[in-house]
Amino acid sequence: MIRAEDKQPTLVAVRGDRAIPLDALGEHFATLGSLIEAGQSALDRVREKVAAQPEGAGVSLDSVEYASAILEPPIVLAVGLNYDEHASELNLDNDSGPVLFSLFPNSLNGHNQEVPLPLSLSEEVDYEGELGVVIGRAAKNVSPEEALDYVFGYTIVNDITARNIQFAEPQWSRCKSFDGFSPVGPVVVTADEIPDPQALGLTTDVDGLRVQDSTTEFMIRTVAQLISSISQSLTLLPGTLISTGSPGGAGRSRKPPLYLMPGTEVTVTIEGIGAITNRCIEA
Repeated sequence: MIRAEDKQPTLVAVRGDRAIPLDALGEHFATLGSLIEAGQSALDRVREKVAAQPEGAGVSLDSVEYASAILEPPIVLAVGLNYDEHASELNLDNDSGPVLFSLFPNSLNGHNQEVPLPLSLSEEVDYEGELGVVIGRAAKNVSPEEALDYVFGYTIVNDITARNIQFAEPQWSRCKSFDGFSPVGPVVVTADEIPDPQALGLTTDVDGLRVQDSTTEFMIRTVAQLISSISQSLTLLPGTLISTGSPGGAGRSRKPPLYLMPGTEVTVTIEGIGAITNRCIEA
């Protein structure tokens, strides 16, 4: 969350409808990444301290402002065309290996934050609800069978995209990395709370209209397969965020197209994690 007094982010544990700052527990981790790097013993210690807090400890979630659920990741890796329906609606080929691109850190955004739309460059800004995976320990040459052991937790990503730029350039990083184009959150749920990442309902609503309604079971490459495949060529560092692709229902494919405009509100919901909502404004 973002502290009201100085607008600086602070790491919290969420229990029910309360946010408990870790520094109030004597645990001074600047970011989620620093907690992840501290290892399982640090996470266990934090859990014990949170469990020992009295009912009502912390502050109400209704009163806090959200930063991106993970700050300063080593890299944000996005996976393109990981659902057949989405690849088909964009008329793009997904027969090769995973389509990978990076999202720049300036694009990270939080729940209930505004998304500035660069209308001078694009009037074709689209939504893409996706499951986000946070790596918990260095992963290199891992098998699909062991890959989920390397996951710290799961979150939600809205992979916002300037479609005209996407189809005009041979790479996809710029069209998806405008300031605020990657809302992440509202929280990161630890992996033990998501027994099967391929059994999660995913929906996206634009101004109350249900535009995406699918489940992660329709991924072409599962979370485990993605981690294994990527780790063959590079080491996935602790804190890395992988955005695993979007199902069908993109605004570009609708007739007429449904693009994001100033005043538009977008909510992406994933079962077991929650919902992230953002309102669009003119940049």
